[in-house]
Amino acid sequence: GPSNSEGAGKVSLLKKVPALKDGDFTLAECTAILLYLTRKYKTPDHWYPSDIQKRAQVDEYLSWHHANIRANAPKTMWIKVLIPLFTGQPLPSEKLQEVMEGLSTSLKQFEERFLQDKAFIIGSEISLADLVAIVELMQPVGVGCDIFEDRPRLREWRRRVEDAVGKELFFQAHEMILNIKELSNIQIDPQLKEQLAPVLMKMLK
Repeated sequence: GPSNSEGAGKVSLLKKVPALKDGDFTLAECTAILLYLTRKYKTPDHWYPSDIQKRAQVDEYLSWHHANIRANAPKTMWIKVLIPLFTGQPLPSEKLQEVMEGLSTSLKQFEERFLQDKAFIIGSEISLADLVAIVELMQPVGVGCDIFEDRPRLREWRRRVEDAVGKELFFQAHEMILNIKELSNIQIDPQLKEQLAPVLMKMLK
């Protein structure tokens, strides 16, 4: 999301997080950062396989993800928590319904096109594709929209991702998302509200 800090502007021209600073090298966009880290630190092959076809499958999912899962899943958090927090007004329920319908379509495609009957997106081992997907899909869960409840195939995939990452690490990584509702109780600086409210509203258009 957007950041108004001076430091963020030095790392990312877009003034957005996540952003990476590695010595004098800076990089924005989460997917680019993940790929950079896998190459620099020579992570286990299953995360971003050296096999050209498996790697292409990861790339395919990452390309599809931005216009589908990412286009809808995070909006549940903006609608139910962030926008009311910064504007002081809840959004109409129709807006959440619209987003959930778009997300439902994306989840159907995710299950049928990418997951199918496999353990993970590209086969029997977890990859960056699964990590990118699960982080996005935990956001609706954090605001009370349990997208896994009526989707057994998706629910089992989530369980396998948790097991592959390690449950403790999985929930530690998602702690902020799963407790996002607690933000409703904090006091926001009025000037910050004035700055960020239009930005958040624009994200929903």
